[in-house]
Amino acid sequence: MTVQSAVAATDAAANLMLLREDDGGVAVLTLNQPQNRNALSEAMLEALGDAFTAIAHDATVRAVVLAANGPAFCAGHDLKELTRHRGEADRGRAHFKHIMMTCSAMMQQIVTLPQPVIAAVAGPASAAGCQLVASCDLAIASHDAKFTTPGVDIGLFCSTPMVALTRNVSPKHAMEMLLTGEAVGSDRAAQIGLVNRVVAPGRERAEAIKLARDIAGKSSLTVKTGKAAFYRQLEMPLADAYEYVSEVMTENMLARDAEEGINAFIEKRHPKWQDR
Repeated sequence: MTVQSAVAATDAAANLMLLREDDGGVAVLTLNQPQNRNALSEAMLEALGDAFTAIAHDATVRAVVLAANGPAFCAGHDLKELTRHRGEADRGRAHFKHIMMTCSAMMQQIVTLPQPVIAAVAGPASAAGCQLVASCDLAIASHDAKFTTPGVDIGLFCSTPMVALTRNVSPKHAMEMLLTGEAVGSDRAAQIGLVNRVVAPGRERAEAIKLARDIAGKSSLTVKTGKAAFYRQLEMPLADAYEYVSEVMTENMLARDAEEGINAFIEKRHPKWQDR
């Protein structure tokens, strides 16, 4: 590659709002609009949705890391973009509904993705940005990260972020965040269950990738089965959940990788996964 072509490739990457890098079964997606604090504009929502659709059908990807360039992880919805539609005949109603439904669909893509998604949070994650972190399966946060649902301060309650938030933290902790709009530091976020681990500033991406690589070394069939069952049983009454997961575990026991893994454990050797 010539110097000119290398520069051109670098410039092209810099202009992409969402970057993707694949390494050893881990896909790293990076929000790349630091000048806009990585806000979830319509274009960013579409880019994320397209990326998750592609990854869902990519058998080479076994885990995903979601990171961001710049001082903020994600500022939530692009309020300037939303406001531009207030002059329409319906005062923006159709556009607002489209954005909220598009965002909700993308968040659900993360939950239903076969591969685990790990957020690497270096800076503030606000409103729908906090929702994005809460929607991920795991989260690694820098000591500099902060989490907030501040919609109440501008007359717009964070109702859609509330859905993901209340599936991560207790109702009273969630309600405090939603009613006050106050920022929660990373240590507090770990205490209430919003993030898994807190690391030194600048280490969050590397730690998330390390965790992703560890998961990528497992049977992808087993991980896919477990992730789907985890979220489904959460919504069930206790007896229904046990009935459901008993069937899931029975089918899992019949999988080739379970047979191999159990035999490898008994024989004290490393298993050889076939992802089936």
